[in-house]
Amino acid sequence: MARRHRHGRTLVAAAMTALLGVAPAAPAAAAGPATFTPGAPGIGDPHLPLAGNGGYDVGHYDLDVRYAPGTDELTGHATILATATQHLSRFDLDLTGLTVDAVRVNDRPATWTRDGGELVITPSRGLRKGLPFRVDVRYHGVPVRYSFPDPDPTQPPYEYGFVRTDDGAIVAGEPESAALWYPVNDHPRDKATYSTHLTVPDGLTAIGNGVPLGSSTHDGWTTWRWAALTPIAAYVSTMAIGRFRVDQHLHDGRPTVIAVDAAVAPEVADPVVGRTDEITDYLETLFGPYPFESNGAIVERHDALWFALETQTRPIYPVSYFTMGSPQFQAGVVAHELTHQWYGDSVSLTYWYDLWLNEGFATYGEWLWGEHDGYRTVRERFNTFYTLPMDSPFWAPAYDREGEQYGGISAYMRGGMTLHALRMNVGDATFFGILRTWAAEHRHGNATTDQFIALASRLAGRDLRPFLQAWLVGAEKPPNPDPLPASTFSAPAAGCPATVHIRTAPCDR
Repeated sequence: MARRHRHGRTLVAAAMTALLGVAPAAPAAAAGPATFTPGAPGIGDPHLPLAGNGGYDVGHYDLDVRYAPGTDELTGHATILATATQHLSRFDLDLTGLTVDAVRVNDRPATWTRDGGELVITPSRGLRKGLPFRVDVRYHGVPVRYSFPDPDPTQPPYEYGFVRTDDGAIVAGEPESAALWYPVNDHPRDKATYSTHLTVPDGLTAIGNGVPLGSSTHDGWTTWRWAALTPIAAYVSTMAIGRFRVDQHLHDGRPTVIAVDAAVAPEVADPVVGRTDEITDYLETLFGPYPFESNGAIVERHDALWFALETQTRPIYPVSYFTMGSPQFQAGVVAHELTHQWYGDSVSLTYWYDLWLNEGFATYGEWLWGEHDGYRTVRERFNTFYTLPMDSPFWAPAYDREGEQYGGISAYMRGGMTLHALRMNVGDATFFGILRTWAAEHRHGNATTDQFIALASRLAGRDLRPFLQAWLVGAEKPPNPDPLPASTFSAPAAGCPATVHIRTAPCDR
């Protein structure tokens, strides 16, 4: 669902917020009879029924957050500018664990209750459909920790979401992580612009999404200001707090901000993430103009952070990715997360079962960059996975509208193979035209698999639905459109793990 129409209004609000530190008040509701009803506690995603909320559309978040690493205490004030999409008697925000101190709607005190991860707000008067409104939430507490055991009992648990590090914290988690540090409509279907004011003890750096607006220090605390004037899906919003070595420079007129944990030796990660601009320039030749106002990277050495994530304009990488494989393999990880800036961040999924539209595209972008960089050819990597038997997890359906799982390794690898098969079917000119048109037509919006199939069919001039469905979800292996002799490439090692977000290198290293 592309919803670009609202952002002319919200860019003005975002600019006011970023420059002035306050959000404009919403106008009073117009008079007239109306029936007000509660907004839904979920946005309607079948795989995550309570993710997001119904009844309104957020345009902008202004977040004022203070975090004290010594006590793990977070204090926040969120100002949310939204528009009612129905006559609202009450509405929900997603918020996990933190204590709410006060809520105001349109500058009037509101009542609220908590129901698990739902913050249920009842304004003093109903909110009329089509009119903007403002919500102010003040809150505090120790953020909830998410972790799960490593298969190796000698290793520490994996952590995700709001991750406490030795000198601060970092936020990274999919499909939901934003609600761990601010109240939010936590689903990619409701994207919004952001301004963030991150206050931390003097001596620490706080990194956010978007453009840096400087910092100021007072009474032992430093506030770092960031503004993202293009819409963000909540799960790719982030903050990273700690001691970082920061390289900030302009490239093509936009800032690139690369922050590397200061405890990481410069020779470990800096040369690879230092290729961010180079890789972005190459990807622009394939996908079209880079979609955001800034670029960069965050590298964190926390051992329990085990995955990279495409946090918008500032992808997050664990340092472990830069201690394995060749520098070319490591650059492929950067290419994967940068490809997501087009596919996943700018063009976001509508429902989580369409995750292959994020991960299959990012996998193929990684393959394309690897061939360009002299690592492995796309053909070799395609055949690496094509040769696996159909009972391999790599050949599970790339998306499943009815099943319980919204994604897995097949969203990456079968998704990437599907794109290569499409390329072989329609030829390079049509294929890359499809990718560029997909990025342009759904820029800063949302889209579905059905829309992708329709676009590919339109540009190819024939119905590609049977072909793409066979590659994405078919129970039988389609014919190989680009075979190689087995002696020319390496098959995945025995026991290859069923995920690419792992401490050890992916199976096609």
